[in-house]
Amino acid sequence: MLHSRKLVYINEIVRCGSIRKAAARLNVASSAVNRQILALEEELGAPIFERLPKGLRLTAAGELCVEHIRDVLKNYERLEGRIRGLKTPQAGKVSLVTTVGLASGPLPEILAGFVAAHPRVQIKLRNDGGSTTINPVLTGEVDLGLGFNIPATPGIRTLANFDVPVGVVLPPGHRLAGEAGPVDLVEVVQEPLILAQSGTSLRNIIDLALAPLPLLVEPVVETNSSELMKQLVKAGTGLTMLNPLDAVAECRRGELIFRPLTEAHVRHQPMKLFARARAPLDSATSLFVEYLMQEMLLLVQDLKARGHIPETIRGQA
Repeated sequence: MLHSRKLVYINEIVRCGSIRKAAARLNVASSAVNRQILALEEELGAPIFERLPKGLRLTAAGELCVEHIRDVLKNYERLEGRIRGLKTPQAGKVSLVTTVGLASGPLPEILAGFVAAHPRVQIKLRNDGGSTTINPVLTGEVDLGLGFNIPATPGIRTLANFDVPVGVVLPPGHRLAGEAGPVDLVEVVQEPLILAQSGTSLRNIIDLALAPLPLLVEPVVETNSSELMKQLVKAGTGLTMLNPLDAVAECRRGELIFRPLTEAHVRHQPMKLFARARAPLDSATSLFVEYLMQEMLLLVQDLKARGHIPETIRGQA
């Protein structure tokens, strides 16, 4: 690829924030990396980095340059995948960013099934938090994003939407665990609560559900870690409120119980599968999207059958 070394070097500097760290990751001398920067700046007739005491920062010209570099690198990666596909059908790479809850919930089983069915496709999965799930997709670092409460964003196209209701997660043997059907939120708030941290998208949804209640709700623990919430529920510290996808693995193993809220109190957490608007999906990524959608729809049907979510849940491509 023309100028491939230069493009890779610049992209790695942006990722690492310094020439020294980029050189270490690339296993080359810092002087070689610096020469590539100077050569590109000379070609462009403008500096692409501002030299700071603690590293480098992109200039306005550098921001435009890096956007172009990532487009070129991503397109070249797609070209490589298509050429590999000519030799070995269904070969390629798929990169996905998602939340910690989904990565530890339904995705392991889905990914395992996909890899078993398509062993020539390599999956790259990274965990991210809430709103930052958008950024790696926008910048072209990954092909797909899967997350909750993703706002409409220029440069992002939606591949699928699901509205998933938030409910209560309890330990087996709890007084509310043995009953069937939805649980009233008034009963839930009489127990110690472990809730998502204030200001997070999940907590905003929970606060909307709690707002009509004629009492002040003070959680015993607040955290931005869904994994910690589930561990504390298992330990008997209190109850938490999550969507059923975040606790599906533990519920299937019998470690936790999920119960939906009554219709008067139910609130939905919108889940979105999305990609960059200007980037067409290659064959491997399209194959993965189709498989993921099928598995998510089957999972939703299973959750409905178990009574974990009402029939009103929405999922659409």
